[in-house]
Amino acid sequence: MLLPFLLGSGLLSYQRHYQELSRGYYFLDFIILLLAFMYLARIKNAEQLKKISPGEFGKLMGIDRIPESKCLRSKLKEICRQEKSKQWNKDLANIWSTNESNEFYYIDGHVQIYSGYKANPGKKHVSRQKLCLPGIQEFWINNNDSLPYFYVTGEVNEKLLEMLSSQIIPQLLNDIQPRYTESELSNDSDLPVFTIVFDREGYSPVFFDKIWQEHRIAVLTYRKNVKDIWDETEFSEYTIESDAESTEMKLSEKEVKLNNVSLREIRKLSKDGHQTSIITTNRKLSIEDVAKNMFLRWTQENFFKYMRKDYDFDRIMQYVVEQVDSELKVANPEYNNLCYYLKKLREKISRRRAKLFELIVENVNDTLENTSKQIKKQIKEKEELDELLKQEEELIAQRNLLPSRIKIKDMPEKNKYSRLHIESKLFQNIIKMICYRAESSCANVLSEYYTNYKKDKRELVKSIISCHGDIICDNKNEMLTISLYSQSSPRMNYALSKLCELLNDAENYYPGTNLKLSYNIAK
Repeated sequence: MLLPFLLGSGLLSYQRHYQELSRGYYFLDFIILLLAFMYLARIKNAEQLKKISPGEFGKLMGIDRIPESKCLRSKLKEICRQEKSKQWNKDLANIWSTNESNEFYYIDGHVQIYSGYKANPGKKHVSRQKLCLPGIQEFWINNNDSLPYFYVTGEVNEKLLEMLSSQIIPQLLNDIQPRYTESELSNDSDLPVFTIVFDREGYSPVFFDKIWQEHRIAVLTYRKNVKDIWDETEFSEYTIESDAESTEMKLSEKEVKLNNVSLREIRKLSKDGHQTSIITTNRKLSIEDVAKNMFLRWTQENFFKYMRKDYDFDRIMQYVVEQVDSELKVANPEYNNLCYYLKKLREKISRRRAKLFELIVENVNDTLENTSKQIKKQIKEKEELDELLKQEEELIAQRNLLPSRIKIKDMPEKNKYSRLHIESKLFQNIIKMICYRAESSCANVLSEYYTNYKKDKRELVKSIISCHGDIICDNKNEMLTISLYSQSSPRMNYALSKLCELLNDAENYYPGTNLKLSYNIAK
């Protein structure tokens, strides 16, 4: 049922990049289609095929059986040796952006935790676990419906701001079709080429001004270090329309100057009095659109959650270790360790000073008979405090002798960073992106005919995926009929029947054959 949506999402566009496999019974079209069917059916990796009947699943593919897990892994290795995933992803991003004509690009980091011992990818902060753990940092670019375009992978410990300037913005400018034409941009000096939306990690007013002056790229993000409070009388009630829902918000807007950069600041007043501050360089958006598009950033968080749960998003796909560029500058581990020890030492010093102050106050309020005892305690505490201050000076002196950043080649051999080869992960993630887009497209089509679509549209798609049915191949009339069994309720059957009508009108053919696809619900 989702095959037409897979084809519409660009599943077969790989043919422009990959060459046919050298030998074997299973050809490339079959492997790509098998992977897409596996992920849609929540078979998350090749090992799980051991629990699946190869003959029954093979009937979905028009073949006597699917390959066993070992054979599929070998085919994947052969495909990934061609090293074409980046070109394929760029091509798909261009196709998707052309079809969608999008203005907003949502950017967020995602850490794939690494629990192995072969590589040393460096530690990253994992917000969902509130810990610093070894992992691979990915930065995803989605639209405001959470549909992904592409992602880039950091070498070691790159931050969002660094990745924006070095990789993400150049790739957006080169591979994404802009929504506005050159004549539209030249006629309106406030019109941005596009707007990027991210959280506080990328906050830098100087950087915002730089990318506007150089590329006319607008930003939309939260403001950091907000200390002032706006008068509640300055807020007005606005209606925010989003995903067929209306939300009432109290909003207010002012022009602010941060680091000598003029920005629009919009604040949302919550019922508890909290003020959420949003800043943007986009002058064309209304105050309602600013709030709507900023808070839609949570669609990307939901995308990560859904992909982790349903598509085993964080699974390590390849175990080949690569060396990181030896000229790359990273934070000096020894310098960071000294900073950590210095921080802990200063915490001890603060506690000693507080204790000494308490002893002085206690001595003032105590009787003369106990003065000698109190002075002895103070002297002991003062000696310990002086020793800690001396250690602090020594640590500062040691730290001053070290550079804060060093090249990887200058690191000790046992601490040098390395990374996992990402080709296989990228290749399979592209297919997962296509599957997610296919699910989303199917859900959006069904939503027109399903009353409770806001909550259940993806569950309905998953119900269709797991539904039983008949596949009837008529080679004489060149027809492949898919007859689904009844769903659990009349309204689901109604939505499904409308979907069948739309798919039949589209006249799709099964890849690699001349068989026309026909869909119906079994009587």
